[in-house]
Amino acid sequence: MNKAFKFRIYPNSEQEVLIGKTFGCVRFIYNKMLGDKIEYYKRTNQKLKNTPAQYKAEFEWLREVDSLA
Repeated sequence: MNKAFKFRIYPNSEQEVLIGKTFGCVRFIYNKMLGDKIEYYKRTNQKLKNTPAQYKAEFEWLREVDSLA
């Protein structure tokens, strides 16, 4: 038997902004890393091993959110 729990959150305006930034950064970094991997594979036929930390120097605004997101 499977059980599920649903929780509802009620963030204040400051928390809403932080959640929005976090989701935006996660979406951006996923797409950027995927694009880089695809491009690298097309050029070299080898797998690229990149991490989100490598992009923080180029995109300073990624430091505004939690690194584990």
